[in-house]
Amino acid sequence: MPVPMPVIDSEESSEKVSDSLIFGMLMVGSHNDRGWSESHYNAAIYAEQSLPGAQFIYIDRVNPADRPGQSTTELAVDLVEQGAKVVIFNSDDMKAAALEFSQAYPEIQVVHATGDSSWIDGKNYVKLDNLTNVMGRIEYGKMIAGCAAALTTRTGKIGYLGPLINEETRRLASSAYLGAKYCWDTYRKPKATAGQLIFKVEWIGFWFNIPGVTLDPTTVASDFYSDEFDVVISGIDTTEALIEAQSRYTITNPVWAIPFDYNGACSGANNVCLGVPYFNWGPFYAQYLTNLRDGVSGEQWNLLGPDWSDLNNPDSSHIGFEKGQALTAENSRIVDQFITLLAGGMNLWTGPLKYQDGTEFLANGEQATDSQIWYLEQLLFGMQGNSYP
Repeated sequence: MPVPMPVIDSEESSEKVSDSLIFGMLMVGSHNDRGWSESHYNAAIYAEQSLPGAQFIYIDRVNPADRPGQSTTELAVDLVEQGAKVVIFNSDDMKAAALEFSQAYPEIQVVHATGDSSWIDGKNYVKLDNLTNVMGRIEYGKMIAGCAAALTTRTGKIGYLGPLINEETRRLASSAYLGAKYCWDTYRKPKATAGQLIFKVEWIGFWFNIPGVTLDPTTVASDFYSDEFDVVISGIDTTEALIEAQSRYTITNPVWAIPFDYNGACSGANNVCLGVPYFNWGPFYAQYLTNLRDGVSGEQWNLLGPDWSDLNNPDSSHIGFEKGQALTAENSRIVDQFITLLAGGMNLWTGPLKYQDGTEFLANGEQATDSQIWYLEQLLFGMQGNSYP
């Protein structure tokens, strides 16, 4: 059965919104970045096509490097001046701006992906009737990516190309590690050739490359491959790790990569792409706008999961994993087994688990709450790399 759309904690507005509904989006990166922003762009097109009378407008490259001197709040106002009744802020980086704008323009409905401002049980709750947060449970996709990496690596060394360091990026890198460790221990370690799994995170400093500000992701990926990390899992918005893997791949010395965010990211690099965990924002945006058109509005916090009956269904599954052609038939079969276990309730966020510094995170048999995962304080024990900026 498809997953149900979220139940909106809302209040009926006094009158329905006009059948003509303009919604705007601020994208942190390029609308065609083959990653995070392109997945949002395509989702907005999906929503526009799903709802008669809807019109999508956008401003992309909303970041200090591309738009120096222009604040995110000012750009949101630009969308309102073009007629937008809904403004979507598409980056965790835009949290302060989304709050500021929501407070200043209570008549405009605001969606922030990701964020926790409208989560009543969260640490940063702010009561605003016009603010909604949405995020997908991409931890599952990252676990699947980690599993595919662990099944494929010949050296036992997996690199993780991380963006900036915060609670979100720690939990996603840690999810990839949990998936890798499970599949290494379950399917690889029993074999005589399997030794210790090495999982190392390197952070570039932002969601994508900003020359002179971040580390160059191409250089970081290249260094991984030079150090015999033969699979690199990307946590950034763009595809440098995949491009670098393709430039280095040989039959005698193969390397692989797993991009992020966008279901079409493997295209053009089929010989090195093991698959891609991705977000599917379209069904949520379409339902949100439909509800708004029908007079339903109000604050809500949404943490949306996969449709386990059809993981890559574009109309029902909020996160997915698109296998790459570089994943062997045997490893693809094992990945399917792993997905079936996750769908059946296997929870890798179960103790005993320690933080990177050796302190206890989860006691034996204890399962992490959404809050513990969301606000993950460190990387997990066994992972290499920095837990803090």
